[in-house]
Amino acid sequence: MDVSQRLHAALLQQQREHRAPSVSCALLRDGDVAWSDAVGHLDGRPGSALATTDTPYRIGSLTKTFVAVAVLQLVAEGLIDLDDPVTDHLPELGDSMRRVPVAALLNHSSGLHAETEGPWWERSDGVTWEEVLPSIRRAHRIGARFHYSNVGYAVAGEVVARQRNCSWFETVQQRILAPLGMTRTSYDRPDDAAPGWAVHPHTDLLHAEPTHDSRAMAPAGQLWSTVLDLAVWARFLARGDARVLPDDLRLDMQVPGAIDDTAGGRWVRAYGLGLDIFNIDRRRFIGHGGSMPGYLAALRIDPTNGDGFVVQANTTGNFDLDLGYDLLEMLDESLPRDVQPWTATGSATELDVTGTWFWGPREHVATVHEGVLDLRPTRSGRGSRFVTHPDGGWVGLDEYYAGERLHLHEVEGTQYLDLGSFRFSRTPYHPESDIPGGTDPAGWH
Repeated sequence: MDVSQRLHAALLQQQREHRAPSVSCALLRDGDVAWSDAVGHLDGRPGSALATTDTPYRIGSLTKTFVAVAVLQLVAEGLIDLDDPVTDHLPELGDSMRRVPVAALLNHSSGLHAETEGPWWERSDGVTWEEVLPSIRRAHRIGARFHYSNVGYAVAGEVVARQRNCSWFETVQQRILAPLGMTRTSYDRPDDAAPGWAVHPHTDLLHAEPTHDSRAMAPAGQLWSTVLDLAVWARFLARGDARVLPDDLRLDMQVPGAIDDTAGGRWVRAYGLGLDIFNIDRRRFIGHGGSMPGYLAALRIDPTNGDGFVVQANTTGNFDLDLGYDLLEMLDESLPRDVQPWTATGSATELDVTGTWFWGPREHVATVHEGVLDLRPTRSGRGSRFVTHPDGGWVGLDEYYAGERLHLHEVEGTQYLDLGSFRFSRTPYHPESDIPGGTDPAGWH
């Protein structure tokens, strides 16, 4: 049995075990689709049409990732700032919103209530912006906690619409989907879409689910797509495309801004600017989940190597979307990666900054591999990775020194590093290394 047959059998087993009418899946390796397949009948009945990888499903909250990018495009153009109070752009919002920054809408730290007042919006006819205004109210202090808010994304979508003078989806269509060639992602339900079903928990019966136009709440979960279109989106989130968003803002999306805290549990999920961030067995994945009545979806991709998965199903619940992790593992076991041999691509100038450095008496070692400087303590302490800055020196990528500037100085043959005002010298407290506060005139004694 080849790897494709093994993966098909595993996907089919999950579809049967969880009794989902149909499931579609794509696995990515290095950002490209390595395998895709679909199993099951769209109507969940023998003899009805079979699902394919070109079958559209509703993607639910995966819609939020597109809205977040549309907001960040405004930031890139200087039309808004992530620190702007949202009332600068939507002055009709109440007093409780006057200190809520745009960024807090994107990472669910705004304190807004999760859902609208009145009927459950996911199963009801959509409302207008004016009708949703009473639901835009805070439940928590701004920034106090991660509190997932569908209402917050309705507000984010309206910010886009107000700035562009067109609907948020027209912006997504023109500025995201078209450049990326995502022709199978739409606002309205396609004619060939999988119908939405609920499956009875105790017997093999189906219940049709409604699929309304969510209107003002649509930025929270309206869109339809296929696994192959979403694989293109996953590649963009991991690898980028300057036609859609500058890389610095795309990478900002991946920075954990709020932790999903479950009492007594491990912190395995955080939320960035429109993206879920997962730590799975010491491995970082970004993406999002999605659910609407009759539909489930998940997108996960490792931004370091472009490996990931997309899964969609037309069932309301009782389906394990994390099966994608198991399928990825099966792919790795059955089809080893095409690993390229190491080659010497460094520059002799990197020797100036590499080697042993001391912050006070604490020993650190700096290495440069493939253009990335890694400064680490030999024991416990702070470290970060750095990349070269266009204006000279280096800038921190992550951890404690993220965003901080590092410069190498040399005075009369003595080198030292200036890292955000900290001094690193070649020997502990070297007297010629411009140590703030000076050094003991007696030296080490």
